[in-house]
Amino acid sequence: MSQSASVSGARAPARLALRQRARRLARTIWKHRWFYVLLVPSLTYYLIFRYIPIYNAQIAFKEFRPLLGVEGSPWVGFQHFQAFFRSFYFNQLIVNTVFFSVAKLVLGMPAAIILALAINESRFRTFRALVQTLTYLPHFVSWVIMLGLLLALLSPSSGMINEAIKALGGQPTPFLTSRDWFRPVVVLSDIWKETGWSTILYLAALLGINPELYEAAAVDGASRWRRIWHISLPGIVPVVVLVTLLRLGSILDAGFNQIFVLYSVPVYSVADIIDTWVYRSGVLDFQFSLATAVGLFKGVIGLILILVANRVAKRLAQQTLF
Repeated sequence: MSQSASVSGARAPARLALRQRARRLARTIWKHRWFYVLLVPSLTYYLIFRYIPIYNAQIAFKEFRPLLGVEGSPWVGFQHFQAFFRSFYFNQLIVNTVFFSVAKLVLGMPAAIILALAINESRFRTFRALVQTLTYLPHFVSWVIMLGLLLALLSPSSGMINEAIKALGGQPTPFLTSRDWFRPVVVLSDIWKETGWSTILYLAALLGINPELYEAAAVDGASRWRRIWHISLPGIVPVVVLVTLLRLGSILDAGFNQIFVLYSVPVYSVADIIDTWVYRSGVLDFQFSLATAVGLFKGVIGLILILVANRVAKRLAQQTLF
């Protein structure tokens, strides 16, 4: 009895401390209750469309048959992963996907940073607002409409650019069906469409820099270029690191909507990416297990890349995502 009483007495302070923590947590949650209410729609979205479907990812290891369901489908192990890795198109798909993703990141990020710096440095509010509006608009235009605009510019028969080439004595170029030109068209059109929208984060970071730093630099005689180089750019480094980490996590997402709308059979060898191949081989041919296996493969690679990039960023730039 004495031993039991001593154990019970020892546990009493622990239970009391746990209750106090629970009360403090409840008071904190109640204090910030409206912030949590605002999070409910986003959390609900991710719960329904991101986390619950993870349960069905097991069909990547099964020969999925709709009539048998997820649980009743026979187990086949890594058969679908092996089919993807041994596919004749595997190397081509990886090269095309990584090329588009890296090119968009390497060329698109500097363009967005330069545009954000230019807008931030502009002294004319009306002109700045006009530029922001014009550069943001393409983001809200679908790739189907963008295809129409690109055809108006690049069509071999009546495109504005080809008309200019013919006027100068050259031969029209089929930009969208040429293996040499398709990749540049994809990268440049993506930059055209998304650069303005990407500047939002960098502009927000620039607005968060203490104005006194610019005033002190101006008093010391620093030119505008010096202020940009030594104040503005270092001030947005955390945002640049964050955006880079997030983009590396989706390095195998090269933009399905864009490629699917723009590509055609003549440019499959330089345009076909993992997602377009999965759409044709996995979805149209009803190979749902294969499509799930490829999606799981992409998720694992993305997780590894973001963990490695996070470690490198922490060591080199003292900036981390988590």
